[in-house]
Amino acid sequence: MTVTTNAAQNGEPGDLPRVSTGSEGLDDILGGGFDANRMYLYEGRPGTGKTTLALQFLLKGVGAEERVLYISLSETKRELSLVTKRHGWSLDGVDIFELVPPETTLDPERELTVFHPAEMELSETTNLIFKEVERINPTRVVLDSLSELRLLAQSPLRYRRQVLALKHFFTNRNCTVVLLDDLSSSQDDLQLHSIAHGVVMLEQIAIDYGAERRRLRVIKMRGIRFRGGYHDFTIEKGGLRVFPRLVAAEHHKPFSGEVVSSGNAELDQLLGGGLERGTNALLIGSAGVGKSSVALTYAIATAERGEHAVFFAFDEGRGTVEARARTLGLPLEKHMDSGHIRFQQIDPAELSPGEFAASVRKSVELDNARVVIIDSLNGYLNAMPDERFLILQMHELLTYLAQQGVLTILVLAQHGLVGPMETPLDISYLSDAVLMLRYFELGGTVRRALSVVKKRSGNHEHTIREFRLSSAGITLGPPLRDFIGIFSGNPRYTGTAVPEGRPDER
Repeated sequence: MTVTTNAAQNGEPGDLPRVSTGSEGLDDILGGGFDANRMYLYEGRPGTGKTTLALQFLLKGVGAEERVLYISLSETKRELSLVTKRHGWSLDGVDIFELVPPETTLDPERELTVFHPAEMELSETTNLIFKEVERINPTRVVLDSLSELRLLAQSPLRYRRQVLALKHFFTNRNCTVVLLDDLSSSQDDLQLHSIAHGVVMLEQIAIDYGAERRRLRVIKMRGIRFRGGYHDFTIEKGGLRVFPRLVAAEHHKPFSGEVVSSGNAELDQLLGGGLERGTNALLIGSAGVGKSSVALTYAIATAERGEHAVFFAFDEGRGTVEARARTLGLPLEKHMDSGHIRFQQIDPAELSPGEFAASVRKSVELDNARVVIIDSLNGYLNAMPDERFLILQMHELLTYLAQQGVLTILVLAQHGLVGPMETPLDISYLSDAVLMLRYFELGGTVRRALSVVKKRSGNHEHTIREFRLSSAGITLGPPLRDFIGIFSGNPRYTGTAVPEGRPDER
């Protein structure tokens, strides 16, 4: 995108100052906020959050002791007060100019003047707006909404002329303006896009199950370099929480690529010494075979070094994970109480990809997590059944974590318990290391096998080892040299003496 500036053509020296939008996430997308003294457009269907975002813009000005004005052609002050109350805000310091029908009998002493748009000409409406702006002399203005002006205009040409009149009026004033449009016209109003200095589109998408997804996109922004594409957001108490799309190329951090121990000497030996910082490892196998237990081993080892680890659980609750750790003799609760391990339960039906990426970033940049565990990718995939670009999003997330020097452990469950396995999501090509875990049967007992099938960052053992889960944790046996076909799903024992299992094996 080519960055230009209107400062020179307007006779203004240097760059224009930036004005915060009131949303930290949107400011980040725009590289600092709006250019001051320009006109911007928020557009979206009813319920997408335009009014809330506009109020955040005004309240940011109130916090900076600026004079701000809300011009309402669609909502009354009582309705706006209800919105602000539920967000924990106050309208103190916000001048409100209503041009909507009163909800009660008019009071001559009423502080706000009330008009009915249907009973006045469009030019009279705009003149009233001009007079109120001149009286208040605000530095921030919100006009809600253009749909009423469009109805009064009755023709596209007249409507465009009135919007241009608004723009020309505000051009000579030190005032940043946000216009709201609910897209009530039959088609996109590209004429309005050409008039506005910048356009932000808000969307609400219903999915088959779970909460609706909300996202925004900056369509244009003259003279401002912005992060393109869609950005997820939620509406919470306190306003819109925008999650800028993660771009890994924007985040580089120097780090040492030293080897990270699992805390298990046998497992480290199988991995050729361990896993390096800035890499990711995929644990793949049947349900219950021990993938999460191996991941927990890395989390505990991280805490024992005095570093921080975060465990994102899509499939299991905290109680289940703590019970497993106790069974393996792992002091998970102790390290969670100390803060070295943070367990975050994810509700798949309520999650968007952008919100999850923001949570991971917070863990790394604020909590200084050095190991991130995602258990499992199946839950993450099921949470986003409509996300066609899930693999690209995961690639961006893994690249970001690698550039931060974080070791990432990914868990992926294959379909089936024995025999041929099916993988719901092929992410092995994104993984720096792949550990395959399998069940096999021997002497009437169910055993477990583990092997490293891929490691980009160095050498590793190419053997298949039996491993056991017990109160002593994870223990690995010698290579299974008397077996053929363990990973093909049809194992065959070629030895003579059947090895005995341990009585304390889980």
